[in-house]
Amino acid sequence: MHRVGIIPFDTRDSAVAILFVTSQTRGRWILPKGRMKPNETHVETCLREGFEEAGVKGVVLEDFPITVVVTKQTPAGKVRIPVTYYPLFVTEQVDDWPEMERRQRHWALLEDAPRVAYREDLLPLIKQFDDLRSWIIEAADRHRSPQPEAPMPAR
Repeated sequence: MHRVGIIPFDTRDSAVAILFVTSQTRGRWILPKGRMKPNETHVETCLREGFEEAGVKGVVLEDFPITVVVTKQTPAGKVRIPVTYYPLFVTEQVDDWPEMERRQRHWALLEDAPRVAYREDLLPLIKQFDDLRSWIIEAADRHRSPQPEAPMPAR
């Protein structure tokens, strides 16, 4: 029953933005998550779900797992499910991805994320992510591709 999810994010200086996707059933803003496949690690699940649901690729920050209990609407009614989310530093966003016909995506600054996130379930997750902000930015900076140096001007 346990699920694994991601908090797709990017940084610019001290600003942090999170990428939300719409849920398939009711179109509410959520974070990508799913069931692990047999023999799949948490990191592999994160990378697969990020690409399938949001069309992003990146680096999973394994040092910062955050487990919360979310409520999911099923045909049998509401069920509570533990989900372990990992920050995913987005290094690539593609225009063509597996669930693009069923989902929209929306970047929100971390400060605005509580107003975007549909579920109260996600508010403690966003708060914990924000509490870890300085360490997450530091970890993301270590994975950021260095900008190519400008060629030296001709003399």
